[in-house]
Amino acid sequence: MPQIFPAEGVADLIRAGGSCRVDAVVAPGFAPGDKVMVLNINPATHTRLPRYVRGKRGVVHKDHGVFVFPDSNAELKGEKPQHVYSVAFAARELWGDDAPATDKIFIDMFEDYIVSDES
Repeated sequence: MPQIFPAEGVADLIRAGGSCRVDAVVAPGFAPGDKVMVLNINPATHTRLPRYVRGKRGVVHKDHGVFVFPDSNAELKGEKPQHVYSVAFAARELWGDDAPATDKIFIDMFEDYIVSDES
């Protein structure tokens, strides 16, 4: 049975800081330089996937390591540890030709949100 964090511990957690990083051996699916596409999903439940990047293409910039996947954890379906990547998106990919040509946006993405983009 999944455990729910006790309400009386929240204040201490906020004061001390907390991390959802986990010490789990999970092979990374991507490496810096890999081209990826963000899945265009619209779950009825919790997600940390921003709408404005759904269906967009980017490049993995950095692997931050393994973390608890909040989408499954919020539903008490387990931690589902996975890599989190910093993905670089061209501003024009997100906002069109009126965006500055050289600007980039870096967004941290859970591995479940991205797939390889071979285009």
